[in-house]
Amino acid sequence: MKRERGLPRWMRSRAARRAAGADAAARAREDLLLAAAAAGLPLAPAAHPDGYGCSCERIGCPTPARHPLSPAWQTQAGTDSGRVLHWSRAEPEANFVTATGRVHDVLDVPLAAGRAALERLTAAGVEVGPVALVEQDERMLFFTATRGTPDDEDEWWPCELDCHPETMAEHPGLRWHCRGSYVLVPPARLPGPIGAGSAAPAVTWLRGPEYPLPDPLSLLGTLTDACAAHAEQHRDDHPAGAWPVR
Repeated sequence: MKRERGLPRWMRSRAARRAAGADAAARAREDLLLAAAAAGLPLAPAAHPDGYGCSCERIGCPTPARHPLSPAWQTQAGTDSGRVLHWSRAEPEANFVTATGRVHDVLDVPLAAGRAALERLTAAGVEVGPVALVEQDERMLFFTATRGTPDDEDEWWPCELDCHPETMAEHPGLRWHCRGSYVLVPPARLPGPIGAGSAAPAVTWLRGPEYPLPDPLSLLGTLTDACAAHAEQHRDDHPAGAWPVR
C-alpha cells in the first residue's frame, strides 16, 4: 500500500473546506454590498481592523475601522455595482461606509433606546425603514429619507452640530447623520473582541436595505423620547461632557 505524498488527505480536505467557507463569506459580503447599492445607498470603501487597531497608517487612529479610506470619499461614494464589486475584490478586508445626506439620512441612537423605540413604532404601525446594529458600540442606526436639498443652502447644518454637548438636553444620545457625514454599512468588522480575527461582522442589518426609507420626522419623536428615557436611566454612568460616549 502506497503512502500518500505531500499533505495528508485530511489536511487537504480541511484546507478545501476553509477555502470554500472563505469563498462563501466573500460572496455573502458582495451580495450585501450590492443590495445596499441597489437600494440607492452611496458606498465608498473604508478601513478595516488590524488586530485591535486600524488598517490605516495613522498612529493612534481615533476611529479605527470606522472611517473611509480616501479623503475624497464624498466624491468617490456611489451606487454603481461594477465599481462596488471592483472595490470589494481589490480590498477584500475593507469595510464600507455610506454617505448620508444625498438619498438617505441616519438617526443614530443608543442600542437600548433604539430597541425600545422600534418596539413602540412597530406597535403603532409606523413604517420603519432599514435598521442596522453596531453592537460593539451599542448603537442602532435608523435609515430614513434625507431631508432633501433646500433652495436656501443656509438651511443646512452639518452632522457634527447634532453631536455637540449642548444638544444633549433636546436630543440626548441621538445623532442625526445628514450631509457631510457617513456611517458604516453592513457587513463591517470592528477591532476588539467582536471584530478582531473573526469573520463575523460587528455591524449587521436588523432590517435590510430593501425596506423603503421613511420620513425622518415620522421616527424622530419616538426616538427622542426613547433616548431621553435612556439618558435618565444612565445619567450617572458617564461624566458630564463625555460626548459622544465610546
